[in-house]
Amino acid sequence: MANRLIQYVRDTRAELKHVSWPTQKQTVIFTVLVIIISLLVAFFLGAFDYIFTGALNLVI
Repeated sequence: MANRLIQYVRDTRAELKHVSWPTQKQTVIFTVLVIIISLLVAFFLGAFDYIFTGALNLVI
């Protein structure tokens, strides 16, 4: 069991060396992009919620 765990860790470390990691600039750009898109989605969902709540209150 311990041998399998050790081999797993070795294989994982070897695989991580093959990963193409993003640059710091790419990471910052993608992070800002995710934040902006999340805020836009939140705004649109909030707007639709506000509109449908108002419409529902008119019906009731």
